[in-house]
Amino acid sequence: MSKDLNIKENQGMLWEVFLQKKSGQPFIHAGSIHAFDKEMALQNARDTYTRRGEATMIWVIPSNAIVSSTPEDIGSFFEPANDKIYRHPTFYNIPDAIKNM
Repeated sequence: MSKDLNIKENQGMLWEVFLQKKSGQPFIHAGSIHAFDKEMALQNARDTYTRRGEATMIWVIPSNAIVSSTPEDIGSFFEPANDKIYRHPTFYNIPDAIKNM
């Protein structure tokens, strides 16, 4: 048995941890943990990343479920949609009372 496979079997699969500091704010990637199931992943994430009250909510996602664009996608994938002016918020007035936008 290979050393890498043995480590995976002993630690569980890799999970990515995202924290929300306050309700309504975006989730931020905090790091990674190992766990055998989603309950254990939540507990490990809580124990590792929220010991000092850094978050009000936690997401854990299996690392193998994350899908990413590639550097080759930069041209077509990220082209702006200039023909759809509603996607450019230059003509919206945002009230001062709105926070965290």
